[in-house]
This record gives sequence, structure tokens and C-alpha cells, in this order.
Amino acid sequence: MYIGCSDSRVVPEQLTSSTPGEIFVVRNVANLVPPLENADASVGAALDYAVEHLKVQHLIVCGHYGCGGIKGLMDPHPHFVGMPSLAEWLAPAHRTVMSVENGDSNLWWRQAVERNVVQQLANLMTFPQVAKAWEEDRLEIHGWVYDMYTFNLHVYDESTGVFLSADQLLER
Repeated sequence: MYIGCSDSRVVPEQLTSSTPGEIFVVRNVANLVPPLENADASVGAALDYAVEHLKVQHLIVCGHYGCGGIKGLMDPHPHFVGMPSLAEWLAPAHRTVMSVENGDSNLWWRQAVERNVVQQLANLMTFPQVAKAWEEDRLEIHGWVYDMYTFNLHVYDESTGVFLSADQLLER
């Protein structure tokens, strides 16, 4: 299962070298997984179906550098005025994005995208079927960030708490 941003420049089948029908895909603005207590029925239903019915073995949350949803949350003058559904959808990610130290805007943006992916991984574990499958070693959970500018994929290394490029992973 792949949970990623709606941005059409990020193509799940390309990133996973899959053909149509090989992966179960959920796409939404800023690749969010609302926690169970604030669950979005669409994301929750997809998780139920993928984990319980399809018995997926891998669950990927993939963000991307240059994410407009994340950028909008960083701006002190919200871009989402007059877009109440978008503002409501992104509101839970605001605290995560603002927890990144504000410095150089490009570095801040990149770190906010990464922190958002890590938060969505944590949110996945609020769903009992996900937590149970993971605890029983039936499910691996992965955090990715795609760099649309360099075409590199960065993978979250839970042991170090950082995103590593594919080259760095191969060197290990």
C-alpha cells in the first residue's frame, strides 16, 4: 500500500517500479493519515481494506520535497483563505510543520516535509489493524520522501531518525 500526495508529479508506480494493479494507492493533499481519533473515513477505509482484506505486506507513506500543502502551512499568511475544506484537511499537520525550527526557508520546507512523513507513520499506528499487523511481523512500514528536483528517493531510517538517500542505504 502506498499513501502519497495528490501531486501529479509524484507517480507511485514509477517510484515503486510497479505496474497498474500491483499496489493499492491512497493519494491526498500532503500525504496525510489522520490519527484514528480524528480519522478520515476514506483513509481509514483504505487502511482497513489493504491490511485486513488484501493483506498487504508493505505500507509506504511518501512525501515529496516541494509539497504545496506543507508550504501553505508554513506561511504566516495562509494560502487557504476561501478554501475551508483544504484548511480543515491540513489543520492537523500544522503543529508538526511548525515544530521544525524556522531558518533557511528551503531547508525548513525540506525538514517540514520529512517531519510530516514521520508523523504520518506514527498516525498509522493509531489504527488497531495496522498496529496488530506490524506487531505480528505481517506488515512493514516505510517512510519515503521523493526529491522531484534530483529524482532521488530518501528513506526514513528509524534507527537514526533521519532520511537517507538510496546511495547512503547501499553504502551501509
